[in-house]
Amino acid sequence: MRLLLLGGTEFVGRAVAEAAVGRGWEVTVFHRGRHEAPQGVRTLLGDRTALGGLAALDEDPGEWDVVVDTWSAAPRAVRDSARLLRGRAGRYVYVSSCSVYEWPRPAGHTEEAPVVEGASPDADVTDYARDKRGGELAAVDAFGADQSVLVRAGLILGPYENVGRLPWWLNRMARGGPVLAPGPRELPLQYVDARDLAEWVLGAAEQGLSGPYNLISPQGHTTTGELLEACVRATGGPAELRWTAPEVILAAGIEPWTQLPVWVPPGSDLHDALHSADVSRAAATGLRCRPVAETVTDTWAWLSALGGTAPQRPDRTAKGLDPEVEAKVLADPGV
Repeated sequence: MRLLLLGGTEFVGRAVAEAAVGRGWEVTVFHRGRHEAPQGVRTLLGDRTALGGLAALDEDPGEWDVVVDTWSAAPRAVRDSARLLRGRAGRYVYVSSCSVYEWPRPAGHTEEAPVVEGASPDADVTDYARDKRGGELAAVDAFGADQSVLVRAGLILGPYENVGRLPWWLNRMARGGPVLAPGPRELPLQYVDARDLAEWVLGAAEQGLSGPYNLISPQGHTTTGELLEACVRATGGPAELRWTAPEVILAAGIEPWTQLPVWVPPGSDLHDALHSADVSRAAATGLRCRPVAETVTDTWAWLSALGGTAPQRPDRTAKGLDPEVEAKVLADPGV
């Protein structure tokens, strides 16, 4: 198989590139040159946001079985790339997001759930949900519904994460001491390891799949307790998890999802939307999710090799809880 990867040097894109090289595919990576490309790939340089930024791709004589595009800003960048590659590639896989669904997303939502309105493949940057939906429309417009795959990913974790969720928890456990652990311990979580997402994407290309797929682990794949306890074990730090009721956390003004990454309170619209998707379509077409302990351990090994400081995307908000706020909540005798 011949793969053209638009991106491919950071988080999800790098996982796709490494998985494809591991399968023996011929991989071409088109990127801006800001980060080193994975080993074993052919590189084309260009900036999709610049005038004439697709020149290297336009002038290259290559043809590909599949294009994988991870773009998450102005949809017109997807539009321009997809139109340029129409006729030179067999399939276009766009890594989208479950954020394209209308809010609030009900528990158990499938790919048939309503999507946001007002998105356009011709748009500049708007908001994340409409940008991703616009990217979907651009891919389908250029390649058609039968030759495009829309990967509606949920929470993504794993090595190379540049958003700051799992790296924050790992560094917090390594620091040790009492840790504010958001309860309940048995609260189910959904996420997908970037490497499992990558393997599914490549399998989808091999199978000739098309259409939208919710790409996240099955419901109940892990829990908050299993995730945080795996972080304690992986780091070996003297961390003591102090399980704290959601009501206490919310009363302290702590923001779910951002200040306590991954966690959202049970019974909320947030939990239904982020940790209750129906993924039966992806599971039936080959999605396999590794144990949470493997994701955590491998991420810690990668993070440790970097000295504990993970890369951070400039277009994503900072994650994590201020130590003083944490200490104040933990000082409450009821915690």
